[in-house]
Amino acid sequence: MAKNDLIGGALWDAYSNKVSERMDNPTHLGVLTQKDADEKNAKLIVADYGAESCGDAVRLYWLVDKNDKIIEAKFKSFGCGTAIASSDMMVELCIGKRVQEAVKITNIDVEHALRDDPDTPAVPGQKMHCSVMAYDVIKKAAGIYLGKDAEDFEEEIIVCECARVSLSTIKEIIKLNDLKSIEEITQYTKAGGFCKSCIKPGGHEKREYYLVDILADVRGEIDREALKNRANQMANNQLSFKDMTIAQKVKAVDKTIDEHIRPMLMMDGGDMEILDIKDSSDDFIDIYIRYMGACDGCASAATGTLYAIEEVLKQHLAENIRVLPI
Repeated sequence: MAKNDLIGGALWDAYSNKVSERMDNPTHLGVLTQKDADEKNAKLIVADYGAESCGDAVRLYWLVDKNDKIIEAKFKSFGCGTAIASSDMMVELCIGKRVQEAVKITNIDVEHALRDDPDTPAVPGQKMHCSVMAYDVIKKAAGIYLGKDAEDFEEEIIVCECARVSLSTIKEIIKLNDLKSIEEITQYTKAGGFCKSCIKPGGHEKREYYLVDILADVRGEIDREALKNRANQMANNQLSFKDMTIAQKVKAVDKTIDEHIRPMLMMDGGDMEILDIKDSSDDFIDIYIRYMGACDGCASAATGTLYAIEEVLKQHLAENIRVLPI
């Protein structure tokens, strides 16, 4: 079959050589029968899976020995060339594994095995869903062999079928890294990086969960939690100096000055007042003051007295305070 009979020539470079080779010459295409199973004293397992989104289908054949080991496997695929290549690699990955191990094979494993080099995807993103069939038909076969439902092997809600990323993983990553965009979610988890159906409604296939909604929900949780913590801190008078409003900062500085600095200044006939408080570009909180009385023009006002004032404010309010007399 010619390359351009399968896909447009302009897209051909997006497929690895391994994919194109298995499209034309699949290694494990075929059928296994009960006669084959009897000859090898094995159990024959036949599982079917069809993808509603694109109409592709695959039939998987296993011969499983008494130790649960898959000693031989074949497949038949009804669909596009990418589905044939993915199914062929899926079968290859199954052979020699115990059923309990094979069920852990994911579509990402299949796609990575089809790459020519580790950093270049084997198929374009919009065709990544073809390898999902491989993952699902394995679950189907394992369920038949072990007497379970295929769903029993799925412990989590999967949001991105292409990258097999779960709902709990996405939520956790957003919270841990304070993510704010879909692009960041894709960067951290690969979710949404292939067929993109999981990003928002209207993609290749309908999803129960979409990244845009998950991000909005988790960001809402983060914001609500921050407001709750802020309210608790204020109630307990534990709000950090950097998180205070300007009015709260002025009040906190005034209180500290009244308790620890002003009495010292007034003993020598001096005083001071706060003119302004600003957040600087180099991560300092600048407190602008004016000396009054005997302190105004005093030689130590720019040295010892200034350092003493700054040290007291750092000790009681924040380490990144800088006092600037005007």
